[in-house]
Amino acid sequence: MVQREAVLRLDDQWARVRAGAAPTEPAAREGLLDELIGALRALPDDPERTALLGLRLADRAALRFAAGDRAGALATIEEGLRSSEHAARHTPEYARWYARGLINHGVWLAWPLSDADRLPKHPLGPAAADGPSAMERAAGERARDLTRTAVEVWAGLDQADPVNRRGLAQAKVFLGDRLAELGATEDAVAWAVDAESDFRQLLLADPAAQQAEAAEEALDHIGRQLELRLRYLAFDELVGLRTRGLLPERLLPRAVVAARIRSVAEPEIAARLHLDAEQVRTMLEVTPWLAVWRFDVRGPDGLWNALPHPWHSATEVRNRTAEDVAGELLRGFTSSADYPGDGAHWRVLLWWQEEGDPAGARFRLLAGPDAPSPTPS
Repeated sequence: MVQREAVLRLDDQWARVRAGAAPTEPAAREGLLDELIGALRALPDDPERTALLGLRLADRAALRFAAGDRAGALATIEEGLRSSEHAARHTPEYARWYARGLINHGVWLAWPLSDADRLPKHPLGPAAADGPSAMERAAGERARDLTRTAVEVWAGLDQADPVNRRGLAQAKVFLGDRLAELGATEDAVAWAVDAESDFRQLLLADPAAQQAEAAEEALDHIGRQLELRLRYLAFDELVGLRTRGLLPERLLPRAVVAARIRSVAEPEIAARLHLDAEQVRTMLEVTPWLAVWRFDVRGPDGLWNALPHPWHSATEVRNRTAEDVAGELLRGFTSSADYPGDGAHWRVLLWWQEEGDPAGARFRLLAGPDAPSPTPS
């Protein structure tokens, strides 16, 4: 009993350091955590000791990840989750610790699949020209599965408790992120919309709650993610989301524009998205999109070289398809002094909003001696 009390006092000391209430040098902080983990290992095995060991191993993993040691963090969180999983069935609090550990494990596994802004590096999945390696994809798939398990853990807790409802909503956001990184954009949108609904309900239930600010931040994140993901959805996927009630009204104008960029005719957009013709026309007239293009010419070394402005530029357009914009650019290019001639290989890529992977271009055309009458691919 004396030993357990001493370990719990040590754990309280660590909790204060972790929360910043007791400033400590990094080396002393890590030494304290190592001492605590060693002391927890020495205690008799019971649910409290197992849960605390899992929690503190997760803390050690977080420190290693923050220090740039991703491999060490992953190995440590694996060990910590084994303890957390054993303890999770005993109390809701231990289950929450387990679910949060699963989320962190997923984030660290999927880290190479996101860019510096934590947006998917390969949002087109297998279609990307320079997609993830087989090892990165396997890690991303495991991250997705771990995050799905976290969703299930949170969903199994009492949803009358706002803490559990918030945890479930946050887990859905993370699951959407993991799916987007693997190119499953439609499913990623569906989970993000579901999470957005959960957060809005939490705010409506208690707008003055202590966690309201965190909910607002989550909604901002979801909003940005949804706008990004719409750019990668085919029209059939947009229709599927609309049919399932997973296309929020505020995103309908962007969905209409997304369809028109892909050359879907206005009557078909209206019919399949259950809008009237006037609504569609108004949305297209008032909602601009940014067309971003690049003309490249292949040099003698076989490498593509981008041409300068105006052949590498952008402009805002309304109610025009990607093919409309590209057609006008092509007419200007082939009659300009910059046109390399029929004996050269050249290409044009046109994106919506920002330059990126060629596979994500809304219009692609490759021309050369073996393609005297080039057509968009």
